[in-house]
Amino acid sequence: MAVKMRLQRHGSKKRPFYFIVVADGRAPRDGKFIQKIGTYNPLTVPATIQLDRQKALEWLNKGAQPTDTVHRILSFKGVLYLKHLLRGVKLGLFDDATAMEKFQTWYAAHETKIASTNDTHKKAEAAKKVYVPVAKKVAEPVAEETAPVEEAAAPVAEAAVEASVEASVEDIPAAE
Repeated sequence: MAVKMRLQRHGSKKRPFYFIVVADGRAPRDGKFIQKIGTYNPLTVPATIQLDRQKALEWLNKGAQPTDTVHRILSFKGVLYLKHLLRGVKLGLFDDATAMEKFQTWYAAHETKIASTNDTHKKAEAAKKVYVPVAKKVAEPVAEETAPVEEAAAPVAEAAVEASVEASVEDIPAAE
């Protein structure tokens, strides 16, 4: 029996919410499952992930295969890194305390990185929401400003028309 770690979709249309479950590979996507190990909400910014790290680690050690999305979630939450470190302990490369110390160091750095990303996102969203009132245009001053320009342009335009008419009259040969 192939055991899979996968997402089980819930929520209404265009509002997904997922449970991270361990299920038989032959079972339907939203059907029977063995154990629920977490939740995933992609609609929040950043996406909300709640995961029982110990249960996920136990199932990985038993041979459960995560789907691509669940693999990324497990990697993001550090479960795969913890599995890697515990395999090093099993091989005798270092002891359990060193493995947990390495994981805690990684986890602290990861959390600060996530916090800074969230702060950057919140600042960007706040900058988008800043309301800048647009000054209303007053119709009268605009009309006054354009009137003198039109008056000044009118004599110049009339003079140009008269000059072109005179030039065209001179070009016409006199009929004798």
